[in-house]
Amino acid sequence: MKMTTLSVLTALAISATSVSALTLFQDPATGQVFTKGGEGRIQMGDFVDAKTVYTENQAQDSAAMKKELKKKGNKITIMRKDSPEFLLGKETSINMKFVPEDNTDMWFKAGVRIQGTFENVDPSDGSSQSDAYLRRTRFEAQAGFGKHASFVMDIRNDKVNLDQKGEQTFNVGDAYVKIKKPFDTSLLNFKLYRAKIDVSRTETVKSARVIAYDRPKVADYAAQYITHNRRGTNVQAYGDWDKKVHYQVAVGDATYEGKLDDAKGGAVDEATKGEITNQSFFHGGKIRFSPFDGWEETKRTETYFGEGKHFSVGAGYWAVNSIKVENGNGAKEDLNNELINLEASAHYKGLFVQAEYFKMDDIVEDFDAATLNKGTSTGWYATSEYVFTDLAYLAPFIRYEDWDKFDDIDGYDYTSKIAGVNWYLRGNTTKVGLYVQKENFGAKIGDNDVTTVRLTSQWFF
Repeated sequence: MKMTTLSVLTALAISATSVSALTLFQDPATGQVFTKGGEGRIQMGDFVDAKTVYTENQAQDSAAMKKELKKKGNKITIMRKDSPEFLLGKETSINMKFVPEDNTDMWFKAGVRIQGTFENVDPSDGSSQSDAYLRRTRFEAQAGFGKHASFVMDIRNDKVNLDQKGEQTFNVGDAYVKIKKPFDTSLLNFKLYRAKIDVSRTETVKSARVIAYDRPKVADYAAQYITHNRRGTNVQAYGDWDKKVHYQVAVGDATYEGKLDDAKGGAVDEATKGEITNQSFFHGGKIRFSPFDGWEETKRTETYFGEGKHFSVGAGYWAVNSIKVENGNGAKEDLNNELINLEASAHYKGLFVQAEYFKMDDIVEDFDAATLNKGTSTGWYATSEYVFTDLAYLAPFIRYEDWDKFDDIDGYDYTSKIAGVNWYLRGNTTKVGLYVQKENFGAKIGDNDVTTVRLTSQWFF
C-alpha cells in the first residue's frame, strides 16, 4: 500500500506543472489518494512540483553567490566612503581599486593626476611674462601581491610647456615595494627602492594634497640635498606605535650632480662641467610625536576639509658623509652634507597650521669658483589655511618663507610671501585656486623683487 501511495504522489507532483503547489487527501480505509476533499478523507498536506523547487533553489543559490562575491571580490571601488559632500559630489579615494574574484588578497589600483597653471610673473626689472603649463601630469598604479606585499609606482611628466621647455619627457617617480606588517604589527614595515625619505613634511605629503602646488624653495632644496628628488634608490624601515609615535630610518643612493646646487643656484655639473667623482650612501631618520590623546596624526596631508583634529611635532637627521666634487677649474672638495629638519603641524576642524625649520652644512657658495668655499644654510617657513565648510569649501591660505642660502656671507637672503584661496569643488579630486606670491632675492642671488599671480586647477583620482 505504501508503494502505491508513493507512486501516486510522485505522478501527481510531476504532472502538476501549471501550478506551484497541490493539496492532497487520503481515505484511511482504502489508502487511496485524492486531489479533492470528501467524506472520510484526511488532508495530507501541500506538495510543490519539481519545477518550482528547482526555480526557488536556483534563485537562492544565485543570491547567495552574489552576496559572497560582493563581500570578497570581483568588485571595483573608487569613492572615499567618509567623504564630505562637496559642490560636485564626494571626494574619490587615491586611485580606482580592482579586486579579483579568485584571490581577494590581491588587488590593482590605477589613477591619474593633472595640475594646470596659468600665471603672470612680474619682476622689478620690468621683464614681465605670462605662461601656461601643466604643473604635474601623472599616471599612478599600485598592485597588491598578497596580505603583506604591494608595489607602488607612477609615470610623470611635470612642468610641461613651462617657459620654453616644451613637452619634455616622461620618467619614473615613485617605484617601490612595500612590505606592510610582516610581523602583524604596525611597529615595523619596509619600503624598497624608489620611496620618499622624510626630509620634510611638506615634501613627504602627496602633491595632490598640498595647499600650494609649488612647495617652499628651502624644502625643495632639502629634497635634493641628501638624495635625488628625496627618493633615490633606498631601503627603509618605518612604523608607528598607536599613532602616537612614528619613525622612519633609511639608507641608500645619495645626491645627483645635476641637482646638487650651490648657494647661487647652479648645479655642480653646470658651467665649468664639474662632477661628483665619488660619494657614500646617505643614511638617517625621522621621528614624530602626537602627544595628546585624540589628536593623533593618522595621515600625512595638508588638506583636511574641516574634519577632525591633530597635533604633531617631529625631528629628522640625514647625512651623506662623503661627496667628492671637482669642478672644471680643477678645484676639489670633500663635502659632508648634513640636514636637520624640525616640523610642527596641527589642525582643528577648519583651521590648519604647519611650520618647518631646515639647517644644512657644507653648502658650496659657487661651484664655478677657483676655490670651493663651504658654509651653512638655514631656512624656515610657516603656512596656514582655513576651510569654510558652509561656504562651499572655500579656503583662504597664507605662507611665509625665510631662507638664508649661505649664512656666512651677506646677500644670499630669500623671502617669499603668499596669499590665496583654494576652492575644493570635490575635495582634492577637483579643485581650483588663485594666489599672489611676492619674492625678494638678495644681492648675491639676483637682486630682484618678483610678483607672481597664479590660477591653478587639479583633477585627481
